[in-house]
Amino acid sequence: MSLNPKIPSWTGRRVWLLGASSGIGRATASALHAQGAQVVVSARNAQSLADFVAEHPGSLAVALDVTQDDEVKAAAAQLLASGALDLVFYCAGTYQDMRATEFDMGVMLNHQDVNYTGALRVLDAVLPTLLAAAKKGAPAHFSVISSVAGFGGLPKSLAYGPTKAALINLAETLYLDLHDLGVGISLVNPGFVATPLTAGNDFTMPALMAPEDAAQAILRGWTRGDFEIHFPKRFTRMMKFLNLLPYSGYFPAVRRFTGL
Repeated sequence: MSLNPKIPSWTGRRVWLLGASSGIGRATASALHAQGAQVVVSARNAQSLADFVAEHPGSLAVALDVTQDDEVKAAAAQLLASGALDLVFYCAGTYQDMRATEFDMGVMLNHQDVNYTGALRVLDAVLPTLLAAAKKGAPAHFSVISSVAGFGGLPKSLAYGPTKAALINLAETLYLDLHDLGVGISLVNPGFVATPLTAGNDFTMPALMAPEDAAQAILRGWTRGDFEIHFPKRFTRMMKFLNLLPYSGYFPAVRRFTGL
């Protein structure tokens, strides 16, 4: 059952990806470009964005910092002035492992600002236009990338996990509020993907995926009209099962699984 309008073709679709200088965002932008989408990439790293445009003729780069309200609003206004946005994908993120015994308020707030509040800034900038487009029957879709780390509490995930849990709740609520108005909402929950964010992990990452494979999974999910797009299934299904357990089972299972 499709929970969103299906997207059978990307030809001519205009997609804005925020957090597209590397990792899943960049790979997804590249995959969309290959399928004929008009891709707009944003991130702080202007040089990386310029390199992407050079490698993907016809794409557009708009450098910005998602923690800065004025930069997000200016970028959205610039893009919307030149045409509609069929899909906006918020995939900006930061990650630093932390346990409660190493609590750092600055790190906590930075995760909140980049991973969650940044998504709100973008939503604030584009939602009126998405609603207006949907009212006319035009494509309008907002997608956020969360993580299996948002399913439940995990060791070393004190800064990261709560922001991802917030994004899951945000996407679910947006769907309930906006689906009947014609706006598509989707939630991407990856497991471990080989990106600059995960490169610093000092533990074995089960079912580690390449960003290019993650991008193809995301496009398949959007094409089918899925609400939640999670991968790789052999890992994400196990994480979903753990969160069905009562806490008396969940906490010991997580300790056994992580060794922490």
